[in-house]
Formats: sequence, C-alpha cells, structure tokens
Amino acid sequence: MYRIFQIFVPFLAAALISANIVFADRIKDLTSLAGIRTNQLVGYGVVVGLAGSGDGNTGITLQSMQSLVSRFGITSDLSGFNGDNAAAVMITADLPPFTKPGQAIDVTVSTVGGATSLKGGTLLMAPLLGADGETYAIAQGNVVVGGLGVEGGDNSSLTVNIPTVGRIPRGASVERLVPTEFLSTDFVILNLHRGDFSTANNIATAVDDVFGSGTAIALDTNSIRVRAPQDPTQKVSFVSILENIEVERSEPAAKIIVNSRTGTLVISGNVKVTPAAVSHGTLSVKVTEDMATDGGDAIAIGDGAQANAQAAAVPDTEIEVQEDVAKAFLFDAGVSLSDLVDAINAVGATPSDLVAILEALREAGALNAELIVI
Repeated sequence: MYRIFQIFVPFLAAALISANIVFADRIKDLTSLAGIRTNQLVGYGVVVGLAGSGDGNTGITLQSMQSLVSRFGITSDLSGFNGDNAAAVMITADLPPFTKPGQAIDVTVSTVGGATSLKGGTLLMAPLLGADGETYAIAQGNVVVGGLGVEGGDNSSLTVNIPTVGRIPRGASVERLVPTEFLSTDFVILNLHRGDFSTANNIATAVDDVFGSGTAIALDTNSIRVRAPQDPTQKVSFVSILENIEVERSEPAAKIIVNSRTGTLVISGNVKVTPAAVSHGTLSVKVTEDMATDGGDAIAIGDGAQANAQAAAVPDTEIEVQEDVAKAFLFDAGVSLSDLVDAINAVGATPSDLVAILEALREAGALNAELIVI
C-alpha cells in the first residue's frame, strides 16, 4: 500500500501543477516595433525571350522596346520591332527593414498587356521605386512561372494556374538604405497587433518586472512606450530581451462574426446569454402552377355527327402549406458557448436561422456579445 502511495503522489502533483499552468505569449508575437516595417516597391519593365506568347504589336510594349535599345545608341521606328516575344510587366517587391545596399530581395512580375505566358522569359534591368519616388532597388533576371497555357488550332485552350505572373528569387539588388530612427531614439514603442487595454497594461507590468519600475508605460489601447538604453550598441540586445518576455494575454471581448456571403459563423468563447426562451419553427409554402384543358361542349353538325368546340386552357393552381412543429428551448443565466451551440443545433437550425436567432437574442438584451456581419 505504501509503495502504491509513493507512485500515486508524484502523478497527482504533476496533474495539479499542469492544471494551474497559464499559457503566455511572447511580446514579439503580440506587438511590432514602431517604425520597423517593410516598405513596398514597384517598377515597370519588359520581359523578353518569350516563345510567341508576348503582347504582340501593342503600343506600350513596342515603345518600351524602342526606349530600351535607344540607350545603346540604336535608333529605329516602331515598325522595326516585333512584340510577339516580349511583354510589358509591372514589378513588385517588399523591402524588409534594415536591408543594406548590395543585398538581394525577391520580386514578382505581372503582365499588363496581352501576353498569355511569361514562361522562359527574362526581365531586363528595371528600377524599383518607393512611395517617395526614389529608386531603392534594381531588378533583373529569369522569370520562374508556376503555370502553363496551351491553345489548339480550333481556338480551344487549357490554362493551369496563372502563367501571366512569375517570380524572380533574389531578383533585385538593393541600392538604397531606408533611414530609420531606431538607434537615435530614447524610447521603443510597441504597437499591439490587436488593441486591448488589458493586454497593454499586462505588457507594461511584465516589462517593469524585468527591467525595473517605470521602464514601460501603456500609452493607449494600442501602444506601450519602453525606455531604451542611451548607448546605441546596447539597443539590439535590449530589444532581444524585451521581445522574448512572456505576457499573459487578456481574453478577447465577446463577439459573434457572421459572413453574410458564405454563411460562416464564428462565436468567441466568452459569449454568454441571460435567461431567455426561444421558439423555432419552419413554415414552407409550395405553389404549383399548371394549365388544365377544357374540352368544350359537343355541337351537332348533321346526320347525327357531333364535334367538340375548340378546347380552352384553364389555369390550375395548387397551394400546399406545411408547417413544422415549433421547437422551443430555454437558456438559463450564464449559458456558455458550448451550451448555446448545442441547443441551437438540436433544433436543426440552418445558418440563416442561427443568425436570426442570435439577432433576436441581442435585440431582447439576452446576448452579451457584439454581433458583427462581414
């Protein structure tokens, strides 16, 4: 008996400890640093070397080719170019923060003309501009396409994926550094991905517990200001410690999200209802329209012979009404999410019926959640 007790006690202690574990999130998973963000770049260029799947004699493509060759001292009018093997494209890329000149980034190439495929093409050198109009990268390279298109002589065609969009891995070289105030400021601002006063206060408290009282101040529902070291060489190590601090995230507000297009319904775990009774029934009306034929009266035409008058079509409408027995269920005070869903599913409610029931509960003041229709 004593041996069994020795074995049982550790298992019981482990179970009690695991039951009290509070799962926490790292600050890096809940927030982002203000001013440290990705910048979007865009450019225009020409893809050449296509196997007849280009834009053809499109004006913008021919003019672009003419402008390109003119840089090499070649002069020609538009009639000297053939755009079947070339395509005008827009180039997009994301410039990560702190990317230095000489580093490479990926680019996406998309057709803007009548090209049917970019497979096998090569993008010629094209500048990528930022929102300020300055050039931050130069793109060039072979386009990788994940789709294909086939067209037959009878105009039948087959397209797999999207052959008019391709990527160039490490296809752009960064030429300009985006300035940032990360090393010059005395504070670090943490912006929550989803604003919440309780979570912001929890983060400020957790940071103070690690670095000392007064280090962090919650500014509002979205931002927490953290005092950073004055020595710029210590900021990276400081942020490394800061972003790995674990914080208990507060429970989100009770919400019910309804997608009106797909009928998808999402209910958060904090949804509860006050005492309420709901009656749900289905009334179906079926109307059938038909045309009946009236043969008419017999008419004597001599020698005992008879003929029917011209038959007439008479509308024949049948209306059938079927009403299911209304099903009622009662919600007690503080009913949880699982009880709410089980009770509504038990009456066989469709998504539209479910939305109607939830709207009625909200209007009656029995639902403590915000109903959002997207």
